[in-house]
Amino acid sequence: MRWVSAFALCLFAGAVAAQSDYPSRPVRIIVPSPPAGGTDIVARVLASHFTNALGQQFYVENKPGAGNMIGIEAAARAAPDGYTLLMVASTLVLNSVLYKQVPYDPVRDFAPITLAATAPNILVVDPKLPINSLTDLIAAAKAKPGALSYGTPGIGTSPHLCMELLKSMAGIDLTHVPYRGTAAAVTDVMGGQIAVAFATALTAKPLVDAGRLRALAVSGPQRVQALPDVPPVAQAGVPGYEAMQWYGLLAPAGTAAPTIERLHREAIVALRSREMKERLATDGAEPLGTTPAQFAAFIGRERDKWTRVRDAARIERQ
Repeated sequence: MRWVSAFALCLFAGAVAAQSDYPSRPVRIIVPSPPAGGTDIVARVLASHFTNALGQQFYVENKPGAGNMIGIEAAARAAPDGYTLLMVASTLVLNSVLYKQVPYDPVRDFAPITLAATAPNILVVDPKLPINSLTDLIAAAKAKPGALSYGTPGIGTSPHLCMELLKSMAGIDLTHVPYRGTAAAVTDVMGGQIAVAFATALTAKPLVDAGRLRALAVSGPQRVQALPDVPPVAQAGVPGYEAMQWYGLLAPAGTAAPTIERLHREAIVALRSREMKERLATDGAEPLGTTPAQFAAFIGRERDKWTRVRDAARIERQ
């Protein structure tokens, strides 16, 4: 038995040494969407900080496609050794709520590191309409149920679910018109083909400033720096409303706790940096930074919340 104990001690010592040497080779951060979006911005700032702080190259690998599922699945199936990470948006949870066949489980297949940042959507309306506030929109929708239409980048996207939550909580009926992207939906709001849409601050701000869109409210719990005069939905007529796009850093399930802890510690430093705040401000986003346990609980709450919205809106799983 003595040799068995010695062998076990050797294995334990080797595992500890491997963890203390982490990282000993380059680390990839999978981003399941194209470059230049909010997810990519956060990932690249984190990668730069990790590279400088941990002495090994951290690099971003964009793997878009299938509603982010290609990149998310690649991360879920990667070895849980700390050398593949995932920076992902709210689609991590929304896919599991809206689709029957999802090749991963957002809870079972990942080890959360931190909820890195959140960003609201901006509720915008055709400025030619006599709708100057969220209260006006609600009144117009109640006066003629289904007469006003809203555009989204597609079924199950963050703007779509933001509006379905608003419809449910405000007791209104708007007609959904799905597009192939936010830009197309916003263009038709400006052209008068549809009345209203949710868009990112990055998309909405220049058009609001130019008078081509009117901003009614932001979907988050507070005003954003990009549009400081625009109130939150919860303050503008629908108390308790909150719907945020979010970006989080995760590792494959089974990744060693010391590795998760080290990455979390350095991620918090990066998220508090001036560079991160400045890079995110243009998208109306704010760096956050939670503990792994807090992020895990948040993912569970998000899945429950959007499942209720899906059921209330009678959205069939695809």
